[in-house]
Amino acid sequence: MGSDSFGMMMCIFVGCLAAVSAGNFNEEFDITWGDGRGKIFNNGQLLTLTLDRYSGSGFQSKKQYLFGKIDMQLKLVPRNSAGTVTAYYLRSQGPTWDEIDFEFLGNLSGLPYTVHTNVYSQGKGDREQQFHLCFSVDGIPIREFKNLEAIGVPFPKNQPMRIYSSLWNADDWATRGGLIKTDWSQAPFTASYRNFKADGSRSWLLQQMDSTNQRRLYWVQKNHMIYNYCTDTKRFPQGFPKECAVH
Repeated sequence: MGSDSFGMMMCIFVGCLAAVSAGNFNEEFDITWGDGRGKIFNNGQLLTLTLDRYSGSGFQSKKQYLFGKIDMQLKLVPRNSAGTVTAYYLRSQGPTWDEIDFEFLGNLSGLPYTVHTNVYSQGKGDREQQFHLCFSVDGIPIREFKNLEAIGVPFPKNQPMRIYSSLWNADDWATRGGLIKTDWSQAPFTASYRNFKADGSRSWLLQQMDSTNQRRLYWVQKNHMIYNYCTDTKRFPQGFPKECAVH
């Protein structure tokens, strides 16, 4: 996250950030709901969230972040995860909150996960983009949200945000618009987290995407984007949001 733009990138699947030093989940996070379905293992090096037919689970960071780079390894629900959502996001407090969302929508075995992204600034969202994860995301940017305050688009730069994650049932919409329901015979469903690292140095205030990452971003959006609010004419018949003219 920086002052001019931020890129949305994730590291998914175990093993893709071997060089990243691991934070301690006991020190950095609180499990906030789930009645024991969220657990921390290995002296704080591994956190798991579990979903069954009665409840999901979730956690949040103890600290808040205004700028920086945040790394987290996620191992998503394997095999048939249809109907489940693993959400990973940053959010500030209050009625005009800022939020940066990743939601991993469950799938039938053998099909790619869909990652649903959104950006809220001063309580205004509706900026969805979706991607098929046919690849392992390893520091590859999938989305950039530029600072366009000069044309009247609020930018999330002034409100510190906590990290949140949850695993929950959303079979009314998550997989093929709700046509495919959660198969509870596959429960419990589990998502795993490790190798958390947050770099909150002020150098990130000036960070911009270099040409290599710009090319990677273009490749991802050309080959793996399946929905972009900035091209949805049915949703915006009166004209697209201001930022779409620049993006």
